Amino acid sequence: MSIVAKTFVSALVLCAALSGVAQAQEVNLYTVREPALVKPLADAFTKKTGIKVNAVFMNDGLAERVVAEGARSPADVLMTVDIAKLVDLVEKGITQPVSSPTLEAAVPANLRDADKRWFALSLRGRLIYVSKDRVKDSAMTYEDLADPKWKGKICIRSGQHAYNIALLSAYIAHHGEAAAETWAKGVKANLARKATGGDREVARDILGNLCDIGVGNSYYVGLMRSGVGGPEQEKWGAAINVILPTFINGSTHVNASGAAVAKNAPNRDNAVKFMEFLVSDEGQKIYTEDNFEFPVKAGAQMHPIIKALGNLKPDSLAIAEIAKHRKAASLIMDRVGFDN
Repeated sequence: MSIVAKTFVSALVLCAALSGVAQAQEVNLYTVREPALVKPLADAFTKKTGIKVNAVFMNDGLAERVVAEGARSPADVLMTVDIAKLVDLVEKGITQPVSSPTLEAAVPANLRDADKRWFALSLRGRLIYVSKDRVKDSAMTYEDLADPKWKGKICIRSGQHAYNIALLSAYIAHHGEAAAETWAKGVKANLARKATGGDREVARDILGNLCDIGVGNSYYVGLMRSGVGGPEQEKWGAAINVILPTFINGSTHVNASGAAVAKNAPNRDNAVKFMEFLVSDEGQKIYTEDNFEFPVKAGAQMHPIIKALGNLKPDSLAIAEIAKHRKAASLIMDRVGFDN
């Protein structure tokens, strides 16, 4: 081989090596989470590892996009805010199993897929907001929401919203479909207004004397009370007390943000590193301090507002098991006319 030829071959090898290095220093994230929630995590990961996070944000359709892209999809990590969507990723065949002692040590078994295809990263408790002025109860169960004593007193967002479908799915898992339908009818009968709006509007309407109690996520309490949502929402947060309800003989229902490694991830190792960072002490601290979420890792530091809500004991039922009932829950919401 001539000197010129050898030089050309060496150049090709060098380019390939450099290309591999460049590829190894990035990870492509597809997520339906809001940019403001993801950026602090991505920035901290890049600062710690030197690996750049290329984030693609979308309102919905994450799974459909990855399916359409097929084997050429650049997605490495798929991140969602709802466990049902994580299960959907698995059902569509666009994830791969991850064996990581770090992830398995940080994430309890009921908060990860049994086949290691997704892991929860942070938690949001489905809580009960009550009027500071008109409600003296300091402890309640989810079952209590159907008690006729609350007739005309409850505010809640759409029954078909993912948060409430997840709650009803958990009710089915605990009590069966028949009992869950009776409960949904009871809650509907207790509504003070049409099931609509968001969780923060529940607190707003409690302040406005439209209702006395309501259902909302822990995350929104942090947004309101911290002032992040503005001075008006701060007043909403100040008007309520927050109860960590449980199922009878059970614990508090939680929904989870989580992530999976894409089936055709071009940067698989970096994808795993990113997910491991998200469950590290530093990553979990960002989740709670910047996003007002409960950590999945035991003993992780929490934002004072979230810590003040009380000791969260997540439902011991596997989230994946609860998610299996989401279709039945949606049908029940339709049958009882919850949103009518």
